[in-house]
Order: sequence, then C-alpha cells, then structure tokens
Amino acid sequence: MHFSVPETESRGGEGGAAAYVAYNVHVNGVLHCRVRYRQLLGLHEQLRKEYGANVVPAFPPKKIFTLTPAEVEQRREQLEKYMQAVRQDPVLGGSETFNSFLRKAQQETQQIPTEEVQLEVLLSNGQKVTVTILTSDQTEDVLEAVASKLDLPEDLVGYFSLFLAREAKDGAFSFMRKLQEFELPYVSVTSLRNPEYKIILRKSYWDSSYDDDVMEQRVGLNLLYAQTVSDIERGWILVTKEQHRQLKSLQEKVSKKEFIRLAQTLKYYGYLKFEPCVTDFPEKGCQVIVSAGNSELNFQVRLPSEQIKEGSFKVTRMRCWRVTSSVPTSSGPPGSSPGKAEVKLELAFEYLMSKDRLQWVTITSPQAIMLSICLQSMVDELMVKKSGGSIRKMFRRRANGALRRSDSQQAVKSPPLLDSPDASREPMLKLSSKLTSVSLRGVSHSGSTSDLGTDDFHGNYAFEGIGDEDL
Repeated sequence: MHFSVPETESRGGEGGAAAYVAYNVHVNGVLHCRVRYRQLLGLHEQLRKEYGANVVPAFPPKKIFTLTPAEVEQRREQLEKYMQAVRQDPVLGGSETFNSFLRKAQQETQQIPTEEVQLEVLLSNGQKVTVTILTSDQTEDVLEAVASKLDLPEDLVGYFSLFLAREAKDGAFSFMRKLQEFELPYVSVTSLRNPEYKIILRKSYWDSSYDDDVMEQRVGLNLLYAQTVSDIERGWILVTKEQHRQLKSLQEKVSKKEFIRLAQTLKYYGYLKFEPCVTDFPEKGCQVIVSAGNSELNFQVRLPSEQIKEGSFKVTRMRCWRVTSSVPTSSGPPGSSPGKAEVKLELAFEYLMSKDRLQWVTITSPQAIMLSICLQSMVDELMVKKSGGSIRKMFRRRANGALRRSDSQQAVKSPPLLDSPDASREPMLKLSSKLTSVSLRGVSHSGSTSDLGTDDFHGNYAFEGIGDEDL
C-alpha cells in the first residue's frame, strides 16, 4: 500500500476558498482510493478507541498553518508508513474498522453507486461463473457467492481465494494479487477499465496434504482437478513423456483423485508461477522465472552467459522481506496518458545462505506484491501447522454471514484432455551455494531518504525457529 504525490484540491468556505490535500492510495501500483488527512485522522482515533493507544502506531501531528511543499511530502511519507504499519499489524490490519474504511473510500473514489450487478469469475479451466452481487460486496461476500453458485460446501470456502489476473494475448494469465478484505472486487476490476483483467478462483493453500480435505467433496475435487490440469497445460507442473501418458490414461478413465495423486508427485505441483522478471542473484541483471510453492521461492535463472541455473530459497531461512515501489515523477513520454506510467516494484528478502552469512536478494517484478503475499501466506500456514492448528482455523468466518443460495447451481466442467508435453524445455543446473555476495539495491529509488526504516520490513516468525539441521 503506497501513497503517491498528492493532488491539491480546493473547497469553498467562510472567508474564501480553502485548499486541502487529497492523497492517492495505491495497491500494487493501481489507484485504490483517495483520502484526506482528516479522514485518516478519524480512522486513527477510532482504532485508538477500540484497541488502545499502546496498540495503534503514532499518527502524524496536525499543523496549524498551510503546509509547504516539503511538509506535504513529509506528511505523505508519514501517512504511508502509518497505513503500512496498521496494515501489517495482525489485529489492526484484520479489523473491520480498518478494512471497512478502505472499502468505503474505494467506492467513493471510484464513484460507483451501490446497486445489484452481474460479476463474471473464471475457474482455472476457463469456465465462467456469473454471480449476482452488490457493487458494495466485499471480497468474502463475492467468494461466498461464487461458492454458492458452484454448490461448494461452506467449510471448504476458506480453501479458495479470488485472484486478480491479467490475460495475455495467448490466453495465459499473469496473477497480479489476491483480492484482499479491504476491497470491493467489482469496483477493483471495473475501475481498471481494461478487459484484460479478470477475477479467477483458485486454491489458496500451499501444503498439498490439505488436498485430502478438498477432495472429500465432489465440487472441491472438480475444482482441484481443473486447476491441476490447467497448471500442467500451461507448463507450471513439469511432466515427462511417461508421466504424461499415465496422466492422460487416468484422465480418459475420469479417475480424478488418482490423477491428482500422481500430479502431487510431479515437480512444481502446487506452485504459482510468475512472469519472467529480473534479479540480482547470483549476479546483477539476471533474467529469472520465479515460482512460489512448497514453502520456497524457486528461481530459474538465465545467466549473462545464457546458461540456465535453478535453485530454491526456503521461506524458513528468510529473516525478513520488503516490497518497495518507485513512482515516476515525470508525466511520461509525449502522447502518453497521465497516471498510466509504470510503477517499478521490487521484492527484497534477507536470506540465511550459510550458518553465519545473511545475504539480500532482490527481485524486480510488477508482481512483487503478489510474491510478498505468497511469502506471508506460506509462513502463516507453516506457523499454524507448527502450533498443531488446522487450516480451517486460518480462515475467519463471520458468525452472521449467511450465504446467498442460488436456485440454479453451476457445475464445474471437466477440462479437455492433456496435450503432449513440451519437449523443448531447457535443462536446468543447480545453483552453486558459493556465489558472490549480493547487497540490497534499489530500495532508495522511491525518493525517500527514510526508506530503510525497520517498520517497512515483514519480519518472519518462521525464521526464529530454524535449527542447525535446516542448514
């Protein structure tokens, strides 16, 4: 969540016109809402009232006189850090007070009235599910509406999430982020004003042992099966010719559980694959394809020598990570639309390379926030498992949240038979563990000298439990 350079607006009042500053709040580089200082101050006071002054971060102080441009920029930085600190706090960031504030601000900013609409949600196999919702329905409401339309049991809803994805010309999807509780999915997707953006239903857990829970029920099994076939088709799951033959045979027999069981043994099963991007590991400027899954980030790196190497970074060995953004101050090249400039996003994590050596690794990618969300959800899942909890307990359910049951249920259609595997994929080599030291770079590009504040980092609780046997 980042604040852009503010816009100055004016309003009439006694004694003439007074000016106020509206701050643009961006999520993943896209405008989420526009808020004023006094609105954020109202949110702060409400949080203090509900949770106490000791829990809520300090809020930027009021100023008696009109702010200078330097003071406006300073306040922008302070408000951004405040909102990030609140968002990262598990109690405050998950509170209805915080999330409803952002949802209301999003709807008001985008000027979309509350009314009943049809929203299209895609399944992994390309099937479209159309649900009737309100424009003011939050993410959980929409997810429950989709589950109701598919007849997915209520206790399995928490195993799935809605994702915002961008469809390429070849039909492939780039997952931009998981839709959060502080947003309205209909408003989020329509305000982009780009038909390439779609909302997709996909499983939201990482440990494949939870597949057993999902496969107990027919609709859950069909959704998981469709996603598995889709991931194999797009090359996210690697298969040999013999494995492909076995999978196709099981598919022809409609042996869905056996198909998934075999797929679980394949490389990259359950991973989310990201678009090609750039990393400074093992050396600066390397092209890389990152995949998230199995409690790790997997790197397939193309070195300057054109050699392809592969290696993985376990989330338990990441001490912390952070996402930084740099918003271009210029209006872009002549003829470009204002506000359409690309925001540069980076994910940097500090990794325990060996027993005594921590090292920073940076990924520059438009999907950096999605990568950060994946890391956090993998850590959350590990911590729940470590404490002996159940994945069902990870998902908050509203006590009074009645599901809308549709009269006409929509079945999940089986995907088409698998095509032959791509034999042209390049062989991989293992990354050496003795690579040159890498420093954190690029984090100062957002133009803030205070960028290296510790509040911006996501501390990793799973890192604290690492033992020597993990090294």
